[in-house]
Amino acid sequence: MRLIRMVSCLAALSALLCAAAVADEPTRVTVYKSATCGCCKAWVRHLEASGFDVEMHDVDDLKPLKAEHGVPSQLASCHTALVDGYVIEGHVPASDIARLLAQRPKVVGLSVPGMPIGSPGMEGPNPEPYRVLAFDAEGRTEVFASHEP
Repeated sequence: MRLIRMVSCLAALSALLCAAAVADEPTRVTVYKSATCGCCKAWVRHLEASGFDVEMHDVDDLKPLKAEHGVPSQLASCHTALVDGYVIEGHVPASDIARLLAQRPKVVGLSVPGMPIGSPGMEGPNPEPYRVLAFDAEGRTEVFASHEP
């Protein structure tokens, strides 16, 4: 009986250690962008500095990818990323992506439409306020986060 308890305890400990090891692995973000996009590379550096593991793919035409993943044209930006079942469109801050993954809302993804100055990867003089929008499969949006300079 004692041996069975010890084996059970070892199995439970092993499961906990494996779960902890998996939890420590960075979340993979797959980014699709044009080869010449400098702000996309800066956004990737922002994600990496925030602890994400980023895989980049240069593509000639992002429109088919955006359509395939349900990004409405009015929410489009210069790059599209996929992370754990969600679509990330444009210069979404890493903190908002982390919040999305923690809360797991029933949305397709997040978008920062256009390329607002002051968003991650678009740093520069005269930053402007911008909003991160959550969008669903029907293209409906709601404000997920607001950012002020």
